[in-house]
Amino acid sequence: MAFDGFVLKGVTAELKNCLLEGKIQKVYQPNKNEILLGIYCNGISYALCINVSSNFYAAYLTTSKKENPLSPPNFCMFLRKYLIGSKIASIYSLGLERIMIIELNGTDENYMPTTQKLVIELMGKHSNILLLNEKDIILDSLKHFSLENGSNRNIMPKYQYVFPTSCKIDLEDYALLENNLPKDISLSNFFANEFIGVSKQLVRQCISNLAIQDILNLDNYNTVVKYLLALKQNLDNGNAKCIYLADSNDYTLTSCFETQNLQINFFLDDYYTKKESEEQFIIYHNQLLSFIAGKLKKISKKLTGIEEKLKECAHLEEYKLYGELITSHLYEISDTHLETITLHNYYTNSPIHIPLDIALSPADNAKKYFKKYHKLKNTIEIVQEQKIELEKEITYLESIVYEIQAAQSINDLNLIYEEIETSFLINRKQQNNHKKFKKKKLTKEQKMIEPIVTNIDGFKVLIGKNNHQNDELTFKIANKNDIWFHVKNLQGSHVILVTNGKTPAQETLNKCAAVAAYHSKAMQSSNVPIDYTFVKYVKKLNKAKPGMVIYTSQQTINVNPQKETST
Repeated sequence: MAFDGFVLKGVTAELKNCLLEGKIQKVYQPNKNEILLGIYCNGISYALCINVSSNFYAAYLTTSKKENPLSPPNFCMFLRKYLIGSKIASIYSLGLERIMIIELNGTDENYMPTTQKLVIELMGKHSNILLLNEKDIILDSLKHFSLENGSNRNIMPKYQYVFPTSCKIDLEDYALLENNLPKDISLSNFFANEFIGVSKQLVRQCISNLAIQDILNLDNYNTVVKYLLALKQNLDNGNAKCIYLADSNDYTLTSCFETQNLQINFFLDDYYTKKESEEQFIIYHNQLLSFIAGKLKKISKKLTGIEEKLKECAHLEEYKLYGELITSHLYEISDTHLETITLHNYYTNSPIHIPLDIALSPADNAKKYFKKYHKLKNTIEIVQEQKIELEKEITYLESIVYEIQAAQSINDLNLIYEEIETSFLINRKQQNNHKKFKKKKLTKEQKMIEPIVTNIDGFKVLIGKNNHQNDELTFKIANKNDIWFHVKNLQGSHVILVTNGKTPAQETLNKCAAVAAYHSKAMQSSNVPIDYTFVKYVKKLNKAKPGMVIYTSQQTINVNPQKETST
């Protein structure tokens, strides 16, 4: 649901009951679109979050901790100068406009009393935070707009504040439209288009609650108006609350005469904190995925170059033969500048055509072929080693891609980030690009392995979430007689069946293999081959990347992926 005029009215009504006469003690700006005001009132500390981003514009009390930049932005410093120490005289919204005004009383540097207004405009991409003096002159704002740049108002310091204009009407004036209802628009769209502060989602929920159709006619119009006016009255009286709509992952307002204190504010805090976390996760996820994809592309390009060199090296014996034959037949060659020559190959007892460099003599051509042969002979050993290393690197990077795709939280991504950082995949410049997500070292608790734990036929089963956790499970937690599972020749989690000295039935092994298939790159496939062996047969080579192992004495079974039941 959009943060409409009804929601703002509910938030404002609750704030009036707890923040009046409260003193502003702290001002923070966690990011470019968000301001946090620390307010102390009646022995309780509150944090008012004001977000003016185009996606999550809202204002509400929050209990969520937010990371702050080391150097406060200019607007944050400006607000600290004017707001810290001020007391809240009043909080109100203008009808159903999405504008909240907080009037503040304070003192200036000469200890003279001052009055200011903090204006919070919550209007999508036009959302803003402004500080006005007692004459409604703009002292400063988070975002600046001007008529010259296409705005309909000047939002700049020293300009008179002008309320935003709208062609919509107030809900109280609903009678103006009663006799002129169009026929080519839905009920929800009509209300959202014609009335101030009414969102389409709110009207749709009203329609659902009233069990009427989303069709605009006079009866439906009056029914919805009556519902909304009653909701508005209940919001003013504190008799309303937010409810979560699981079907649409959204929320709405409803009248309720037994509400908890600050229910709307703290509901919005939970809702928007979750939404912001989800968006941050997606951005972080895509950044890491893009970074690894770039690394894979570079290494694949190198591997292509190696393959080309190996193709050339495949002819080294041919170059040696050309050099030998030219040298052994020099006495027969009378023409010194030829493009090609046919000589007798005494190894196969047949003629052979040898291309020559016309600019060189036959003897120099022979030298050229011998030089090429020795160069490629030295090259082939190097490039073969390089190919093996590059293939290992690709396998490792593909395991990182699997980890990122399987990650479910920002902390999971932070652990992956730390892994690739310690693997020297990220340089200092790239670290700066990711610093807004990973600003400080992970704590010991955050680094602690938290494998997925399930129970299969009475046996405990552990599933690693990333490469470091896979190593922890296999080489530190598991017993040598526990059974290790992994998808064959693909990226996936290490799955450990804790046997405690017992011998599991084949059916149990099949179930564990199905879980291993689910936690692998083949989770969408069927009939997936899974290798399993005792942990004692799983080894880690010297200097191997995290999660990279070799194993022996394995058996293979084909299973369909099956999600575990977490315990």
